[in-house]
Amino acid sequence: MTKAFMIFLVVLCFSCGSDDGPPPSPEGALLVFPLQDSECTTGVDVNAQLSQVTFEWMPANNTDLYTLTVLNLNTNIPQAITTAATTASLSLEKGAPFSWSVLSVNSNSDETATSENWLFYNAGAQVTYAPFPAQIISPKPGATISANDVNEVVLRWMGADVEDDIETFELYFSEQNPPESLLMSTDATTQQASVVLTSGTIYYWKVITTDSEGNVSDSGVFDFKTL
Repeated sequence: MTKAFMIFLVVLCFSCGSDDGPPPSPEGALLVFPLQDSECTTGVDVNAQLSQVTFEWMPANNTDLYTLTVLNLNTNIPQAITTAATTASLSLEKGAPFSWSVLSVNSNSDETATSENWLFYNAGAQVTYAPFPAQIISPKPGATISANDVNEVVLRWMGADVEDDIETFELYFSEQNPPESLLMSTDATTQQASVVLTSGTIYYWKVITTDSEGNVSDSGVFDFKTL
């Protein structure tokens, strides 16, 4: 065996051994604070309208960066911040409802992972809060339902309230935008409704939530279409 051939074998072995496969995918972070469906009272005053809220989550495996996204549910305006830490602070409107989630990123991988989406109110001057706007579960906004599925379809949503005193959901459903036809009103335990659909149609729907104090929230309008 020649010396040159032996060197070739050594190089080949090292090159094969260095192939460790694709980088591990990041995992979704577990959220810690602010708590789900809660009133956050720990914000530090910035001014009369804003307070600074600190968000916390658990470290996620295979993750070196996190992107915190906080959405004002009244205005649908998001705020985002990227950090290598497991805490981050943002200045938020007092007395407003928010949702928040964390995106996990591995700089060596193209894949990402998203945490759960939690809701909270940033404490303000009020002593009672409107319910959180109902969260749409299905059909997903902008979804297309094939003709084979068109008959009876179940609309599903999820409601929540800081004081846990939701009384009714009003479901508006129509081919017009915005939907103005009240399809049905349900109690707090019923968060779905069956509807009959026609193919080749775009449908619009929203959910109005009312609590025992008469506070009201609007989910906003969502749409889906049938083929």
